Amino acid sequence: MSSIYDFEAQTIDGRSVPLRQYEGKPLLIVNTASACGFTPQFGGLEKLHQTYGVRGLVVLGFPCNQFGSQDPGGNDEIASFCQLNYGVSFPMMAKIDVNGSDADPLYQWLTAEAPGLLGSKAIKWNFTKFLVGKDGRVIKRYAPQDAPEKLSSDIEAALAA
Repeated sequence: MSSIYDFEAQTIDGRSVPLRQYEGKPLLIVNTASACGFTPQFGGLEKLHQTYGVRGLVVLGFPCNQFGSQDPGGNDEIASFCQLNYGVSFPMMAKIDVNGSDADPLYQWLTAEAPGLLGSKAIKWNFTKFLVGKDGRVIKRYAPQDAPEKLSSDIEAALAA
């Protein structure tokens, strides 16, 4: 696989989405959880979506229950939580694994393209973020503690590219 456009994902309501439909748009891909210390980042992610979505940025949330069992609910429950508590209107995808033998192929690719600290490919926790350029290539990986609002200058650069 040479770009993000080679992958498909399942929406939180079960539809298959070829990521090629986002070709030419920067993407911010985030593994999320509903009961994590970083869960309030949903608000910041929604703000990025509202601010930059009109210019082409697409935020994609991928719920994951691999870190402290912090997203145990089903897809319907997760969708309801995100909308009710944070007004999430950006696309939320079906719950996936981001590490291990059952890791979603998209995350296998993302972590190979942008390893973490000391070259680690593993996702360390919820709300790890990947900024993907209009060309479908990973620009940068961000740690869970990197607040969404701190990504604005990189997002601006990706939009201008």
